[in-house]
Amino acid sequence: MQTRKEKNGQGKSYIVDKIFIDTNILVYTVDKFDKNKQMIARKIIKETIFNDVAVISTQILQEFYNVCTIKLHMKPLKVKGYVHNYIENVEVVQNGSAIIERGIDISIMSKISFWDALLIAAAESANCTELITEDLNDGQIINGVKIKNPFNSM
Repeated sequence: MQTRKEKNGQGKSYIVDKIFIDTNILVYTVDKFDKNKQMIARKIIKETIFNDVAVISTQILQEFYNVCTIKLHMKPLKVKGYVHNYIENVEVVQNGSAIIERGIDISIMSKISFWDALLIAAAESANCTELITEDLNDGQIINGVKIKNPFNSM
């Protein structure tokens, strides 16, 4: 959680829960294959960015670029534009050595893949209360980060 001040300058403080966004959510915003998932993903991105609570990591940006250019066959410069917009509008966690080591620990303790554990470690480092992804168990809490699968009710 983080404390924010109102934008009108009144100085009123309130608590905001930060939300870590997984690669698959970003990819669905540009993937035209599943219109329902695209609509849900776009709503998530719009709301979390508007409310200034979205967090991603360098891993997410790398995976997004790779999936969009390789699997979706999008033009690299177009995807670079998306990446730039995320860098400018979303808090980005740098996956340094401490997060990598923490990810290894989480992977071992929680018995999840290293790559999923790295997401948890990055989310944890940014004090996120939630991770939005379709890759882990909906409702599961790992190291204080609650997993939310927005497509679970589809």
